[in-house]
Amino acid sequence: MGRTTPASGTTITTLLSLAGLVVALQTTLVIPLLPDFPEILDVSAGAATWLVTITLLTGAVATPIVSRSADMFGKRRMMVLSLAMMVVGSLIAALGGSYIAVLVGRALQGFSSALIPVAMAVLRDLLPREKVAGAVALTSATMGIGGALGLPAAGILYDTLGWASVFYVSAAAGVLLLVGILVTVPAGASGTRGRFDLVGAVLLSLALVALLLGISKGPVWGWSSPQTLVSLGAAAVVLAIWVPYELRVPIPMVDLRVSSRRPVLLTNIAGLFVGFAAYANTLSTTQQLQLPEITGFGFGLSAATAGLCMVPGGLTMLVVSPLSARMTARFGGRTTLLAAGLLMTVAYGFRMTFDDTVALIVIGSVLVSIGNAMAFATMPALIMGAVPLSETAAANGLNSLLRTIGSSSMSAVVAALVAGLTMEAAGTVFPAHSAFVAMFGIAGAATFSASLAAMFLPRHQPSTTRVAGASVEAKA
Repeated sequence: MGRTTPASGTTITTLLSLAGLVVALQTTLVIPLLPDFPEILDVSAGAATWLVTITLLTGAVATPIVSRSADMFGKRRMMVLSLAMMVVGSLIAALGGSYIAVLVGRALQGFSSALIPVAMAVLRDLLPREKVAGAVALTSATMGIGGALGLPAAGILYDTLGWASVFYVSAAAGVLLLVGILVTVPAGASGTRGRFDLVGAVLLSLALVALLLGISKGPVWGWSSPQTLVSLGAAAVVLAIWVPYELRVPIPMVDLRVSSRRPVLLTNIAGLFVGFAAYANTLSTTQQLQLPEITGFGFGLSAATAGLCMVPGGLTMLVVSPLSARMTARFGGRTTLLAAGLLMTVAYGFRMTFDDTVALIVIGSVLVSIGNAMAFATMPALIMGAVPLSETAAANGLNSLLRTIGSSSMSAVVAALVAGLTMEAAGTVFPAHSAFVAMFGIAGAATFSASLAAMFLPRHQPSTTRVAGASVEAKA
């Protein structure tokens, strides 16, 4: 397959980078609506939380399946499928007007999660080798922008145009991106065909649903409740069946032998810890800023204003990600990932200590975002340096999945901390300051663990520049 010209490469990079924005918006756009969804849809608060959980579950299932299918049957085809499902889901949610309709719509929106690993594989296929690292980094950065802009944007849409407008905007963004991909990405951006591992896909899906259901609902059901124990136990049993099965299949759903290579394994371990830690920054910042001043450490900001305080972190990610790509090209992915983990560890130490003003909280959030941007921009390069071209989307999809599992786990930790460490002010119970300190301490320990994993990566791990060269050899 031939490489694109610089002009078309710029267009493809810009277009696929917007995929990160669209994916991030699928999660953040509904968060400001959660407190009002029980009244809007006439359901309980517990039922409303399923509007987040269902997207997480379908995204976790779709990401490895769509990524593997992209390597086998065509990357553009799978991107179009994911976006089509997202658009249909957005329209169902907007037009249905009922809880079931919104739930189904949110489930279909989860398919968008598969866009990122497939987009990165397309960039590896099509771009000149010297452009791959920067393009992959930019794609990672736009997810941070989407996460930062989604909160205030959703609040404005909801206040001015109503809750359905959030889903109409999502559908419109999906349609524009879908058209752009059909026009810009060549249909030939695909790997080799083969027999799809249906049994492996079903087993992995069952394991992921059980695992994430147990993690995400554990704080609500209770960690010792039968529902939680059954979910987590079922995940363990199914994974115990899935692993040996995958090792026997000629063309597995997830090539565990490739995944066990030291660069891939250690990068995925780091991705799990970074995903776990990074979500603490997202969950805690707006929550702390919105707590009333009577708590002694809250600032009483509105949801929209607190959301705007996340924007500097998102914009910083956009700036830092290309710089981290240059750092990776010059010093190697090991050095960049190690630096990212250590920076996030220091940043969480800062957040544990300095939170007396809004400015200090924003500065702490920005510092975490810098390390997060460096890590997210580097991990795809490390993985692509260790896997063949035919495994690019699937390997990046597994890394993305592990980051999702990490994020879900942190969500459960945060829920446990804010419920377990509380204080009372003016007759109302609020999360205590110690809950946030513990949250940042746990996140810092996770990023330090990611740094330890990075230390054991090969010292001369190829950068994405060299990876692209390897991919050319693989095609020959």
